[in-house]
Amino acid sequence: MSAPYAREQAIALSTVLKASLLAQKIQAELVGSGGVEKKDKSPVTVGDYTAQALVSALLAAHFPSDAIIGEEDSADLQRPEQATVKAQIVRLAGEAMREELPLADEERAWADVKRVERGDTEWMAAIDRGNSEGGAKGRHWALDPIDGTKGFLRGGQYAVCLGLIEDGEVVLGVMGCPNLPVDPKQPEGDKGALFVAVKGQGAFQRSFTSPTLTRITMNSLASLSAASFCESVEAGHSDHGTNARIAELLGITRDSVRMDSQAKYCSIARGDGDIYLRLPVSATYEEKVWDHSSGSLLVAEAGGIVSDMHGLPLDFSLGRTLKGNKGVIAAPREWHKQVIEAVAKAVGEEGK
Repeated sequence: MSAPYAREQAIALSTVLKASLLAQKIQAELVGSGGVEKKDKSPVTVGDYTAQALVSALLAAHFPSDAIIGEEDSADLQRPEQATVKAQIVRLAGEAMREELPLADEERAWADVKRVERGDTEWMAAIDRGNSEGGAKGRHWALDPIDGTKGFLRGGQYAVCLGLIEDGEVVLGVMGCPNLPVDPKQPEGDKGALFVAVKGQGAFQRSFTSPTLTRITMNSLASLSAASFCESVEAGHSDHGTNARIAELLGITRDSVRMDSQAKYCSIARGDGDIYLRLPVSATYEEKVWDHSSGSLLVAEAGGIVSDMHGLPLDFSLGRTLKGNKGVIAAPREWHKQVIEAVAKAVGEEGK
């Protein structure tokens, strides 16, 4: 008998791989042009929309009853001044559909999708399938088509992130990191890594071109003083000053590793770093489910605990945001409690 969620895992790997290869192509072809701003003024690229359209199309073909909680919608693209951007999305989506994946089994997953001719209307509708409000019941795929847009634009780290939430619980997570080295010991070697975790089945990594999954685990630390932080590049995403105080309280002297996107989760899950801190810089900000679903499961399956800054489990049952939580802390299971205590002390000193 196949393992639970084996089919979902296979389809998720196939769609994240295609979206990751698309992102690589778009980064080479369009970075510096083709951007569009959303209402919140954060930068977003053609790649976000095109990747969401592709992922949505494949999920609809294989799991038509499942909902999608996607980051994007096509509202901005319907404006006349965005006609060029929309045309780029339709062209790139069509080209991606015609290109074959390196592995035959993953390519076969797209057979039914490729038989359907799609134009502007169909691709915009695919993007808008990501409009689910989520909730505590049913199956919802949480999608961040290109997480770490600023990293994408500066040539740094970014990730295609897809998680399956079933009755409010994350049961599957797949991430593609096009710029992350497959072997962290060879940072200038082959780049492009896929990460996958199924609840209760462990955490794994593979390259873009090989089906072989290799189990990954977090570092085993003799003491927290040997640990290193992994945190956001953008100070607007996490409080770097408080992070530094937490490191001091824990006796950590190693420099923090800063990178964009859920690639941070992937890095600590395989031992590139040890602790991920994302402390809120705004009292009203609510973390988005697509920013943490797949990464939090990966770390949990690799031997860590992911919670909010108060030690509470992340609650994915409340809609499109983690409105019941504040901040995100990921750490090795045996050291998580001490990290939470240091966070509380540091935040308390600042009167937050």
